[in-house]
Amino acid sequence: MKARHLLISGLVQGVGYREWLVNAARAEGLAGWVRNRTDGRVEALLCGPEPAVAAVLLACRRGPVAARVDAIEESFAEAPSEPGFFRLPSV
Repeated sequence: MKARHLLISGLVQGVGYREWLVNAARAEGLAGWVRNRTDGRVEALLCGPEPAVAAVLLACRRGPVAARVDAIEESFAEAPSEPGFFRLPSV
């Protein structure tokens, strides 16, 4: 299992990015979460088999049609304690 913490910047709030990421992660069977941050970025935790995490991470660089991704800060992370992929409240 591979777990990654992401901070995604650009035009990523108000364009359906979180819902898009929930759908993409669930389609690949990933665990984790996504949420908006008050600094304008989207934060996410992706966890699952390495090929699935890599596929979603690659898709995150494009995002949904209305989004513009400028950068993704990626770091190793601990696996979430719960199965499933969720949208969390903003922080």
